[in-house]
Order: sequence, then C-alpha cells, then structure tokens
Amino acid sequence: MNILSIETSCDETSVALLTDTALTHLTASQIDVHRITGGIVPEVAAREHVQVITPLVEEVITQSGLTQKDIDRIAVTSGPGLITSLMVGVETARTLGFTWNIPVFPINHIEGHIAANFLENDDIEFPAVALVVSGGHTELLYVPEPGTYELIGATRDDAAGECFDKCARILGLQYPGGPEISREAKAGNAQAYDFPRPMIDSKNYDFSFSGLKTAVLYFHRDNPNAPLVDVCASAEAAIAEVLVFKTKRAVKEYKAKSLLVGGGVAANQLLRTKLAELDASLYIPEPEYCTDNAAMIAAACKFHDEPNAELFDFKADPNWELTPR
Repeated sequence: MNILSIETSCDETSVALLTDTALTHLTASQIDVHRITGGIVPEVAAREHVQVITPLVEEVITQSGLTQKDIDRIAVTSGPGLITSLMVGVETARTLGFTWNIPVFPINHIEGHIAANFLENDDIEFPAVALVVSGGHTELLYVPEPGTYELIGATRDDAAGECFDKCARILGLQYPGGPEISREAKAGNAQAYDFPRPMIDSKNYDFSFSGLKTAVLYFHRDNPNAPLVDVCASAEAAIAEVLVFKTKRAVKEYKAKSLLVGGGVAANQLLRTKLAELDASLYIPEPEYCTDNAAMIAAACKFHDEPNAELFDFKADPNWELTPR
C-alpha cells in the first residue's frame, strides 16, 4: 500500500510517501519565521504552508520514484490544531483526491503521534498506555489494541511543551523554548530550586502546567541573577517528574505491556531517561518523528480500513478529540 500523507496542523509543513518497503519524507520548518515574534502567529503559519505545500508534494513523489498513479491513499491531518493551518492541508488533500480519484483519509493528529511508534516497530504488545506530550497537547490514553483509544487524562491549561516555551521566553531564551531549556539544563543542578509539581498528588490523570510557568515567572522576577542553568534544570525536572509520575501510575493501573510516547517533548532526553525506568516496554520515535511530521500520519492511516467520511463531508476540526472507535 502506497500512502501519500500531509501534516499542517501547526507550523511544520510536512509531506511523506510511505510504501511497504520505503519512506520518503520532507518537512519545511517555520522556526526562523516564528522566532521573530517569539511564538506562532496562526495567520503567518497558514501563509507559509500555502507557499510550500504543493512543491513539497511534487518533490516527495519525485524522490520516491513513484508516480501519482501508484498512490493508493491520501492521508491528511484534519485536527486538532490551528484551524488556518489545518485548512491548508485538508484542502490540498481534498483537491488531490478529487483530481486523482484517490480516497482521502482524515487522520487525527494525536493518533499520528501514537502511530509514529509503528514506523520502526511491528511487534508492539498490547494493551498499552500512550503519552502524547507536545507544545499543544499533553494527554494520557489507554490503547487496548492498535487503532483503539480511551482518553484517561489531559492538561487542564498549558501543555508541557507550551510550559517549556513560556518559561524559556521568561528567561530570555529564544523560540522554540524546549530545546533551549534542555541545553542549558545539562550544566545545571536540578535540585537547586523547588518549583511546584502541579496536580502530582491528584487521584486522576489530568495535568496542569500554568502554575509552574507562573512560579518560574515570579522566581525570575525576584531572583534575576540566579544561575540560568540551575533555573532551567529545576524547571525541566519539575515538568518531567509530573509526566513520569502520572504515566507510571497509568501503566500500573491499566496493566500496560507497552508505553507509547509521542510529541515534540518526547525528544527531551531527561524525560526519555526517566520513562525508560518504568515497568513496561518503552517505545519512543526517533526525534525527527517526535515533532509534527507526515510520516506518522501515513502510519496512522494503516489503522483504518475505510475513510471515516466522504470526500466533501469532512473538514478541518481544530478541536477533534481522539475517542474510542
């Protein structure tokens, strides 16, 4: 099966062509554009997608050595995400599907992050627990079998990646903030400052990171000369501890054989190290497949037998929740 996939949920324009034996994958980053404003401006992101999406599709097909006639499916991220960005990908996929007479599969972005683990693994044992942690999402899901999901916990405010970015901005670091904080933290003392671990003692699996961000804001205001490396290390440790603590409890309660991790924050080395200590087989994609990418959308498409909507019936949905099927 040859799947052409498109991902434009936020600020990465990504196209992939996945076959049974090969993957061709290209992503156009907007980091330099959004670094100017210190964060993503949705309208700017959408305009950047429009400029590069068609050339990327053409280049991926060319590099794959296939032709349009060899493509069996088109998969596209339809939500959740930024509505203006999503619309670029959805309308591109819809146009190609109509023109080429190829079925189009709307794919949930969260499912894509989970499915990224199947790009290089075909022997994952179930049931599993999935942790999706990125700039826009922090969710724990129970996955009894491939393609079936139950949301068991999510952030009530800021996502973990958003907390990283906002803390970085407070500390004068450039966007995106997660990699910058991690880079500084390598030389710091994670026990230097006792930042809060929000909701770590709650009996549910929900998260909250806005309070941690505020704690860093006030600390930096009152202690502007505190060593940056120690502040970064302490903040990173607080975020990682909450994520690991709740994930560990979910793995135990749901008797998970595997832990599937995805999302941009999954590239964080401290988080990867701590999750490896849990009592389940750990799967985390390579860093290039942790961030938003079209390869994961193609992988998720394999879980679906038929499109879940007619070509002109589905639309971009910025609030699309991944629910049990």
